[in-house]
Amino acid sequence: MRAPSVIVMPVEEVSVPEERKPVLIGRGGKTKEEIEKRTGTDISIGVYVKIEGSVDGLLKAQNIVSAIGRGFSPKHAFRLLDENCQLDVITLREENDKTRRRLMARVIGREGNSRKIIEKETGTFISVYGKTVSIIGLPEETELARKAVEALLEGKKHGYAYSLIKE
Repeated sequence: MRAPSVIVMPVEEVSVPEERKPVLIGRGGKTKEEIEKRTGTDISIGVYVKIEGSVDGLLKAQNIVSAIGRGFSPKHAFRLLDENCQLDVITLREENDKTRRRLMARVIGREGNSRKIIEKETGTFISVYGKTVSIIGLPEETELARKAVEALLEGKKHGYAYSLIKE
């Protein structure tokens, strides 16, 4: 007699900063429930965020959870349900705190204007959080936004960075 087959669901663990976990959970657990419902996954939040489900659902949920962990609102993170959208993360680990703050301020701009211009011109969403600048968008949008952000991080003038996205 053959032993019954066991179906093992893929599991992924995602690191999310403690201060972002309440955003991931949402008021009354609504955000977590919506991610689970829309991706067909089960999510448990502890030291790490554990996601279980089918490969397709797991990848979508992982991207959404990672985006929320990188400072995006759930509304913007849900754009990643579109299989054509992607999350691109630029990390500034090598920089000291003072330099990193200055570089991040260049990306954000006075009153958030630099970030807003890049978002508007490329159709992306940008989050500056911790040691990262993250971008959500279609591949071609994300590539343009990344070029502009990298130019700012390299110390190029804002006008030059904007010219890269208006070609």
